[in-house]
Amino acid sequence: MYVLITANRNYSSWSLRPWMLMQGLGIAFEDRIEPFAQPVNYEAFRSFSPTGQVPALLHEGRTVHDSLGITLYLADRHDGVWPTDPDARAWAQCAAAEMHSGFAALRNDCTMNVGVRVTPKPMSAALRDNVARIRELFEEGLARFGGPWLAGRDFSAVDAFFAPVAFRIRTYGLDVGAGQAWVDHVLAHPAMVEWERQALLEEWREESHEAELAAAGVITADYRTV
Repeated sequence: MYVLITANRNYSSWSLRPWMLMQGLGIAFEDRIEPFAQPVNYEAFRSFSPTGQVPALLHEGRTVHDSLGITLYLADRHDGVWPTDPDARAWAQCAAAEMHSGFAALRNDCTMNVGVRVTPKPMSAALRDNVARIRELFEEGLARFGGPWLAGRDFSAVDAFFAPVAFRIRTYGLDVGAGQAWVDHVLAHPAMVEWERQALLEEWREESHEAELAAAGVITADYRTV
């Protein structure tokens, strides 16, 4: 049995990726949450991950760390992680890798918080470029491969990698053009609905994440129950 270690549902975009991938493909796992209890959790998280970060996958005595590492590990063992069509597969792998390594302005300026809605501060040039590129990717994937998922008819890892972006798009009201069709589709997925449900019930609040949220713009709604 896989054990997937993740952190707070409201904040942890990296955790969502393998969690959503495994849920979306029906890969059974034990769900273990280690919340962000303080601004720096490195030493505490080193007890289960060599990087001191989430997510981490425990399997057969191995610790597989990093969302991309977990995805590659699962792809060796399960069908459906990547599309079967060669063109869609190549595109999906490139897009997922781009998400993994890039979009720094989006990460920094639009911190993930599932339970709120924000009128963002004026966008930096870097953030505008990030949003434009995301729109381009979404529209390209849907147009080339026919939807409703980014690389075609079936859910795959590229959808899981951009799942946290869907929450960010909704939180900050970002314009992704025709790519909004994918955003609406992934937000309606039962796994995303469940992640959001858990996020709204969370009691954890972590000062640095909340400070990043306050700096991002004006909070217009907060649906968290605590």
